[in-house]
Amino acid sequence: MFHVSRLDPRAETAPDPSLDGAFAPCLQEIFPGPHPASGTGFALAQLGACDRPLLWVQERTAIREGGRPFPHGSAFGCDIIHVAASNAKNALWAMEEGLRCKALSAVIGELWGEPAALDFTATRRLAVASEKHGVPAFLLRIGGAPNLSGARQRWRIGPAPSPPHRWNPAAPGTAAFSAELFRSRTRAPASWTLHHDGAANRLDLAPEAGDRALGESQAG
Repeated sequence: MFHVSRLDPRAETAPDPSLDGAFAPCLQEIFPGPHPASGTGFALAQLGACDRPLLWVQERTAIREGGRPFPHGSAFGCDIIHVAASNAKNALWAMEEGLRCKALSAVIGELWGEPAALDFTATRRLAVASEKHGVPAFLLRIGGAPNLSGARQRWRIGPAPSPPHRWNPAAPGTAAFSAELFRSRTRAPASWTLHHDGAANRLDLAPEAGDRALGESQAG
């Protein structure tokens, strides 16, 4: 899913040539800040092509603030089972039950703010269920703060400038993300700029603005 050939030079960690294999099924917690769509896109970009249904759980406030998923407006290929939960407690229950079902490709959950039901125990239950049954879990924390959590990967995600369009320089290119991994059990904290390669179903490292080959002149 991920193919990263070079780390962001601003990262404080030692360079690592690849993140391949670092994204085994687990609970990823995603904080999209004021741009919820970037968090959703980041989660979907990791799935790539899938032949099993996706379970998408939203609690009431998340639906009211961000709307429901509209599969016809995306290039995402698999069927979506949508659950509209009345509150965060019910949304977490639906997510955990979904993670026990190996017939699903993944489970996405959207929660708004800081619900009391979302504590360390709840997130740890999701993490254990994901790893035990091999179903990836993405918990979108819209308007939330990174408090205590049992998630294995925790990200801050935002939009980034798209690379030039292949055929039309006046049109936006593929979706790009500013991604900061600030907690992980398997990786050191670091940040990247990634863009989604839809043809290859993967996230690639995007060059920084103004990046150029060594020795290339500023005027060139």
